[in-house]
Amino acid sequence: MTSNAPEKLWQKGYTLHPLVERYEAGEAALDTRLVEADVLGSIAHARMLGRIGLLTGEEVAALGRELARIAGLAAAGQFAVTPADEDVHTKIENHLSATVGEAGKKIHTARSRNDQVLVDLRLFTRDELLKIEGLVLDAVAALGELAERGQDVPMPGYTHMQRAMLSSVGVWAGAYAEALMDDLQVLQTAYAINDQSPLGSAASYGVPFAIDRQYVADQLGFAKVQRNVLYAQHGRGKFEGLVVQALAQVMVDLSKLAQDIVLFTTSEYDFFAVAPELCTGSSIMPQKHNLGAMELVRGRAHTVLGYQATILGIVAGLPSGYNMDNQETKRPFIAALDTTAETLQVCALFVAGLTPKEDNLRAACSPELFATDAAYAMVREGVPFRDAYRQVAASLADLPPMDPVEQLRNRTHLGASGNLGLDDLRAQVEQERAALTERQRRIARVKEGLLTVE
Repeated sequence: MTSNAPEKLWQKGYTLHPLVERYEAGEAALDTRLVEADVLGSIAHARMLGRIGLLTGEEVAALGRELARIAGLAAAGQFAVTPADEDVHTKIENHLSATVGEAGKKIHTARSRNDQVLVDLRLFTRDELLKIEGLVLDAVAALGELAERGQDVPMPGYTHMQRAMLSSVGVWAGAYAEALMDDLQVLQTAYAINDQSPLGSAASYGVPFAIDRQYVADQLGFAKVQRNVLYAQHGRGKFEGLVVQALAQVMVDLSKLAQDIVLFTTSEYDFFAVAPELCTGSSIMPQKHNLGAMELVRGRAHTVLGYQATILGIVAGLPSGYNMDNQETKRPFIAALDTTAETLQVCALFVAGLTPKEDNLRAACSPELFATDAAYAMVREGVPFRDAYRQVAASLADLPPMDPVEQLRNRTHLGASGNLGLDDLRAQVEQERAALTERQRRIARVKEGLLTVE
């Protein structure tokens, strides 16, 4: 019986059992996300084959034109990968063979599908991380604006879930802004490690041609070539795991922020009002306004941690060389990127929609919050701190009244409520955004240079 299914790149004269085909193809639809990356890698590879004499100039040009057309079709939603295609590499190569003839069959010379999936994921990751870095900066900017609005708004500070010392909305919001700035550095480290071209490693052991791996890396805008061909293949799963570890840092901070927002907007605290359009209701209780999205942020942080464990668990202990287990890292990896991006957007939206209830916050700053301030007032008069501590502890009911705003402004050391460094934070965000924009422009120029039809 003749099959109308697309021909596999490994085809050897027999038809694969459909159950095995479905099982090994996995979620082929995910590969639709990788079409542009596979196109870019293929154009660079074709140019390199032309450079070393394995393709003619006409063949390189024909392949470039058709690959650019595929990228356009994909952008328009007209080039989807299905399980019958097996993967994006098969889909594109079959298309090229059908449209440009012999050149489409030659383009696989000196590379493997292992090569292709590696470079596709590196290029895809590069784009996704730049997008996520921008979303981190958006969230930081929203938190910084809230911190500016609330730098003189008193707020109880908590330890062990009990009221502890005087703090402010500015300290609270600024803490999360600075946390995300540190997370940005972790993401940038993951970006730098990902920014290596694996193309040319083939099926882990190189090829018997004098291919120009540096030329391909330069064409694709990578910072360097990942040199050892076997390690390039061992990077599958490892690099994805590293990126998801960075994403997990973001999600952990966002989960803490979400928990605070849920807690501080309850009627028991009532520190903040939330824009009503951010809240859902109850099917039975007419009065309810639920912060369901923030609850999901808490849950999805654990989901991303689970993706990290899944990826690292898959690759740990595998023997050297390519193993098909690596394919199982693609779904949790892409899901982690998507979840983190969406969560950053939701959290930035919620932060912008928070309004401090200043009267409630001030009322919550009960006298015991100023116990340490009272002890330090005695220290200024020459009383040893430990003696002052005990005297205040013995007379908590007689603490002198203090103005919370004045006390906030008295905390003038770096990072405290009277010296949050928000101008420095704003300048840092602007600097990082400018650097990010330049990297995005550089990548856009790389894509344009590859996709421009001569």
